[in-house]
Amino acid sequence: MKKVFIRVFDFFNTVESKIAFYPTLLSITGFILAIVMIYLERQGISREIMDVFPLLLVEDGDTALSVLSACLGGLISLMVFSFSMVMLLLSQASSNYSPRLLPGLISDRRHQFILGTYLATILYNIFTLFSIEPSEDKYTLPGFSVLLGILLTIICLIAFIYFIHNISQSIQINNILENIFFKAEVRLKKLIDQQTEVVPTFPDTSNWYEYKAGRSGYFQNFSRKNIIRICEEQNTRVHITIPKGLFVLKNNVFIKSESPLKDETVKALVSNISFARGELVEDNYALAFKQITEIAVKAMSPGINDPGTAINAIDYLTDLFALRMEKRDNGIIVYDKKIHLRIATIPFKDLMYNVLASLRTYCKHDPVIVAKLLWMLKYLEKQPAAEEDYVSVIKNELNLLIGQAKKALDCDADIKKIEGMIEA
Repeated sequence: MKKVFIRVFDFFNTVESKIAFYPTLLSITGFILAIVMIYLERQGISREIMDVFPLLLVEDGDTALSVLSACLGGLISLMVFSFSMVMLLLSQASSNYSPRLLPGLISDRRHQFILGTYLATILYNIFTLFSIEPSEDKYTLPGFSVLLGILLTIICLIAFIYFIHNISQSIQINNILENIFFKAEVRLKKLIDQQTEVVPTFPDTSNWYEYKAGRSGYFQNFSRKNIIRICEEQNTRVHITIPKGLFVLKNNVFIKSESPLKDETVKALVSNISFARGELVEDNYALAFKQITEIAVKAMSPGINDPGTAINAIDYLTDLFALRMEKRDNGIIVYDKKIHLRIATIPFKDLMYNVLASLRTYCKHDPVIVAKLLWMLKYLEKQPAAEEDYVSVIKNELNLLIGQAKKALDCDADIKKIEGMIEA
């Protein structure tokens, strides 16, 4: 049963990020609402409302058909325009910033809910039109259903105004950077809160029994309680060798166990691990560093040439690195004061190198960006660190940046400015 639940959760977690997920659910809701209203109309709900509030209901069948037909045509035009705006947003974000931003923008629930509201109202109005006959008596006309269709259309108009406001905000780079930063910050703080005050230890796993994943995909998430329960039942400890967010090859070593495991046990462990074909910042904070770095690098390309965006990206990277320095690299998971599991993590050294290597390559010729990177590294050098070698990693990156900048800068005044910043 737990295996089925994991599979269902894995499927839901995958399809939730698709742009058609919530519109499909809401359109089904609109269809069900139309069927329910047809049933209530046969029970005489419009007749009872007309006796109390006659001004609220339409009394003529031709008028009801005209009103609903106008609402239906207008909603279809709104939906087409809104969908075109979403496609334009994705195209601009991909060309101006980074293609990696597309999964996050597509999974924006606000856009999905608005498109779903359009679809639900369109389906509702279509099926309501089927139940109207122009020659019907006013006491048998589905007046309440028509009134509800008009109210839903008004809600769609309000949602369209909000959609225009939201789409204009979503394309702004400051909001894109802020959303990426916020998701990574939440994830990092959650991991930091799970750390214990006493640094846990885990034995060397180089001689442990090795097992393959048997499937490929991005290591997205895992069920910690179920895996630890399996470890307790088998009286073993497990080391997952691939960090979350990285791509797992089916023939690579993925699991190491202190004790030998049966094939059924290995399959049970793998079944509690979620694999996906895409990456999400909510599950992998390292992706935020990658996305923000790519935005900065794209901004410094000759085709765009936007140093201001690169500076903003470096500011967010500085804050994220300062938070990352509070997290240890060991990846040991302590559950109920017991240690059965270790997850490989991307070391701070590798994370810092991957970010700074790209920034050094594309920004070393710009003295303003070099000065900003120097300020970032000098700031991080003074921040509290969970491990001692973090500061030495920062110093090493600082020396690499200074060496490449001096070679790339042609103006002596720029070089003196950089040297002055180093001395200060």
